[in-house]
Amino acid sequence: MLVQFTMFPLDKGESLSKYVAKVVDLVDKSGLPYQTTSTCTLIEGEWEKVFALIKKCHNTLRKESNRIYAVIIVDDRKGAKNRLKGKIESIEKVLKRKIRK
Repeated sequence: MLVQFTMFPLDKGESLSKYVAKVVDLVDKSGLPYQTTSTCTLIEGEWEKVFALIKKCHNTLRKESNRIYAVIIVDDRKGAKNRLKGKIESIEKVLKRKIRK
């Protein structure tokens, strides 16, 4: 499954890189395949592992914040593997060219 999520504190002002970096660090150390963008992070893995990681991210931010904003989108396709790269490769195959990543 692919899970896209965004998570940050709402009570820490305008610049949130310090807090987002803590979340990305946890994701990076999790061992799960992921991709971070300027507005979200995509994680690929089994439900239990992905949501245990998201819970850990939430709990980490909660230690320093009274209010956390989170958006979670799940794309769960039975039997699908390597979707982080595979979905992009499928698009490139249709377009017959590489796209910016």
